[in-house]
Amino acid sequence: MSELHQPVLLAPVLEALRIREDGIYIDGTFGRGGHSAALLGRLGKGGRLLVFEKDPLAVEFATHHFGEESRLTMHHGSFTDLAGVVSGLGWHAKVDGILFDLGVSSPQLDDARRGFSFQKDGPLDMRMNPDSGTSAAEWLAQAPEQEIANVLWRYGEERFSRRIARAIVRRREQSPLTTTGELAALIRSAMPGRDSHKHPATRSFQAIRIFINRELEDLEAVLPMAVEALAPGGRLAVISFHSLEDRLVKRFIRDQHRGPQLPPDLPIVPKAYAPRLQPVGKPVRATGDETAENPRARSAILRIAERPT
Repeated sequence: MSELHQPVLLAPVLEALRIREDGIYIDGTFGRGGHSAALLGRLGKGGRLLVFEKDPLAVEFATHHFGEESRLTMHHGSFTDLAGVVSGLGWHAKVDGILFDLGVSSPQLDDARRGFSFQKDGPLDMRMNPDSGTSAAEWLAQAPEQEIANVLWRYGEERFSRRIARAIVRRREQSPLTTTGELAALIRSAMPGRDSHKHPATRSFQAIRIFINRELEDLEAVLPMAVEALAPGGRLAVISFHSLEDRLVKRFIRDQHRGPQLPPDLPIVPKAYAPRLQPVGKPVRATGDETAENPRARSAILRIAERPT
């Protein structure tokens, strides 16, 4: 199992969260613990860190590397459990900083057995938690053609979604798709042209992974929970890796800042609205040095917001 790695946008994240030695913090996506280790490094004896992780291999990693760390509490499950876990700890409106590093982790991409990457042939799984839910192979074996096309378009913005969905349905009538290599080859053969800058399966694999793991739905659900958990002056930091999730985060922060947009001729004037979040600075991207060292950081974008005091 890989050792602690240098996480994406580490320095900006630590600056954004303004770590206090006795503060309470949440890492909603533990991964391989890079951000969590850095947070613990700045916390004193009175500080506390709650981490969430779906992946049982990542939980095993956390137990091995952080099992003796009394300041860390691990929750094996989705960050959509945040409200309940925070309430159980008595931390409602007391959390000083929350981080979400979205998407799939490098160890998951690098392990062909997980089925996330078209670069390596492996089982067509794609589940963050392989012990729960429906695998990509199972879904593709039974989903209607229109549903497959809709997923590829909605979550991957794949303009050839209908063509690819049709090819998948025709193929499964002969034999099921069971490996990432089979799916990538099928998508390549279904594409009418070639993009020299991107593998033809890139958007489809992204779309299927997001759908299988309910990534956008879970993100949409957890953001309001995070606001409720934050103390006045607490910070929210979210790292996104593609436009769909970044757009969702951007709109959420904007809406929490400016409040409901009501018709100008509304006869009933609502009470004064107090913003629930304040955007902090501009979106942050990785430097050239970081992207040279870690190509995955190239698409990362960090947005920061603060709960007003």
